[in-house]
Amino acid sequence: MHKKNRWFGFIAAIVIALALAVSSTPALAGSKAEIDSSVDAALQKLMATTPTAKELSKIAKGILVFPHIVKAGFIVGGQAGEGALVKNGKIESYYNTVALSYGMQAGAQAFGYALFFTTDATMTYLDSSSGWEIGVGPGITIVDEGVARSLSTTTAKEGIYAFFFDQKGLMAGAGLQGSKITRIYP
Repeated sequence: MHKKNRWFGFIAAIVIALALAVSSTPALAGSKAEIDSSVDAALQKLMATTPTAKELSKIAKGILVFPHIVKAGFIVGGQAGEGALVKNGKIESYYNTVALSYGMQAGAQAFGYALFFTTDATMTYLDSSSGWEIGVGPGITIVDEGVARSLSTTTAKEGIYAFFFDQKGLMAGAGLQGSKITRIYP
């Protein structure tokens, strides 16, 4: 049993070191002003660099932005970050996202993502949920280059569209499945 504890401690130290190496800003910003600033900057950059996101923002009932998520793992992994819901150009409420995973994984990365809620039903689901696990509830369409080519305000029929941005680090892929999104009050 002692060897297992030592091995776990070693793995935990590597995960923490990798997370700190990838992260240039803290994953958990803390104050409203810090979250507001990060969300505004991330949303402006996303709109400037991704025409499909800019187009969808015209019909979105709300945009949930997580500007900086840190993900790290070695066999066991986790990711976390804070963000805000933007409605009509103004920040309305704050959220955090946390996910744990187990399996073949090693490394660390930082990334951001934005969820565009395009229907009243999906917006109501978020507003009425005390905690929402992605993969349970409304479906999400990940917008990659292929989806972006055919997506417009007239073809957007799904309720939620996800855009990833600012991926950095040594871990393959950014994922949302199993992420728990919870309202917070910083």
